[in-house]
Amino acid sequence: MAVAASALKAQQSRMRVIAENIANADSTSDAPGGQPYRRQVPVFRAREVDGATGVALAEVRADPGQFRRDYDPNHPAADAEGYVLRPNVDTLVEAMDMREAQRAYEANLNVIETARAMEQRTLDILKR
Repeated sequence: MAVAASALKAQQSRMRVIAENIANADSTSDAPGGQPYRRQVPVFRAREVDGATGVALAEVRADPGQFRRDYDPNHPAADAEGYVLRPNVDTLVEAMDMREAQRAYEANLNVIETARAMEQRTLDILKR
């Protein structure tokens, strides 16, 4: 159960990062020609949990991908050529990542529920 609990915590952290990416998908810089929000990517690492291998969020890295460039000379963040840099966040990719994290979270909840049910059955047998 401890391994599944570590996975629940890791997936919860992953969903927080994805939500932050989606929230900032349309943000731009305050200054003309400045850098917009850069997509964040969670990085996991294996860790020992009660003698087994669990998972933990190791760090959150900035995605080095290119920013989108839109021509909008009237925008306050437009550079000298009239282009505005937009975040390198693709909301479709983020939605798919969120769904994957949700499924992993649900799978680990099922592991915990099954382990509890097995423990309860074992206790019931021992009581007889």
